Amino acid sequence: MLKIERPKSFAEQVSDVLRAQIISGERDMGEALSETKIAKELGVSRTPVREAFARLELEGLVHTEPQRGTFVFTLDRCALVDICDVRVCLETAALRKAMERDPDGLVRSLADITKKMTKARKKADDRLYLSLDTEFHQKLFDHAQNMFLNDAFQTIAAKMACLRNKLGNHPDHMEKSYGEHIRICELLAAGKADEASEVMISHIGRKEGSYWNN
Repeated sequence: MLKIERPKSFAEQVSDVLRAQIISGERDMGEALSETKIAKELGVSRTPVREAFARLELEGLVHTEPQRGTFVFTLDRCALVDICDVRVCLETAALRKAMERDPDGLVRSLADITKKMTKARKKADDRLYLSLDTEFHQKLFDHAQNMFLNDAFQTIAAKMACLRNKLGNHPDHMEKSYGEHIRICELLAAGKADEASEVMISHIGRKEGSYWNN
């Protein structure tokens, strides 16, 4: 059965552009966003920009302050601690569930991504590597096959992608991150989910995660 997709509205298109800019780091954390300037840049009226701000606020990527304006989100150290704690809970749960429901699929997906990571590292393509890093963690939820677990992760996924691009491109962090991704993949291929989970906790946890050491 053919499925006809409707074209995206201006508000959706503006949301897509701004979301990509925030995640990539093109828009700085805490940056003030001007409806007028963005509307002019994108060739639209202010209405879809305003609607895009509302969409992105629901995703936690921007926040609006009365009488001041709309700003790209920021995270202080306390909030970063909290988001790392949430990641540990969600990602270890997804890892275990994926190994229960689709272990072969998970291992194949992660092996493919780590091969691409290796190539990106050899080419010193940091942007590609960080994009693959985001994909690696999403695959845990794809193969867990639990829509509620994935929905919970999506509440922080865009913020984490932004933080990854902002904080994760330090050479020492990237080297440590790369090694941990490889190790997680190897352990899962050997059926050692518990050990892989421990490496995951070290990888993203607030006590040992690489973000704390840069």
